Amino acid sequence: MAEPWPLVTSKVMCSFPIYRLRQDTRRSPKTGKDHTFLVLDSTDWVNIVPVTPQGNVVMIRQFRHGTASMVLEIPGGMMDLDGETPQEAALRELLEETGYVAETCIHLGSVHPNPAIQNNRCHTFLAGNVRRERPQRLEGTEDIDVLEVPFEDIPGLIDRGEITHALVLIAFFWYQRYLDARGIGRPQRMG
Repeated sequence: MAEPWPLVTSKVMCSFPIYRLRQDTRRSPKTGKDHTFLVLDSTDWVNIVPVTPQGNVVMIRQFRHGTASMVLEIPGGMMDLDGETPQEAALRELLEETGYVAETCIHLGSVHPNPAIQNNRCHTFLAGNVRRERPQRLEGTEDIDVLEVPFEDIPGLIDRGEITHALVLIAFFWYQRYLDARGIGRPQRMG
């Protein structure tokens, strides 16, 4: 039966603004041999599914350097290190990236984005009855278009490969489960 591998040594190889690269040596409980693994240390991330009173999802489109492509996704980002909660971070990202505020905010779920090499979690929230309150406040490295998408269009966007971000797909999975658990066929006014 598989079991946890004890940590033998751990050292930070290098630090970057959004990650630290760590080298861990762990002992196989099966063989007793030591093996080295690389781990990306990161603060937790947040995603938020913002839904308008009309049932539209507020989405963003931006250039992503990892894939060198324009990506359709939901607002999200990294938690600040100043002790903000995941919910506070999600609402902050929503306001910064879109200028929208939420009447309600519900935690949908959390995942490990890639537990093979990362130690962080991504927390997803549902923001209800969102409305635009002010212009975006983007960082110098951000250039984001904001659009409202009818929820019924989301499955087609996924099927056509227009939404490919894995964490966005899991957010929509949880949102659909939330709706299904309440017997709601499509989004409606929350509150």
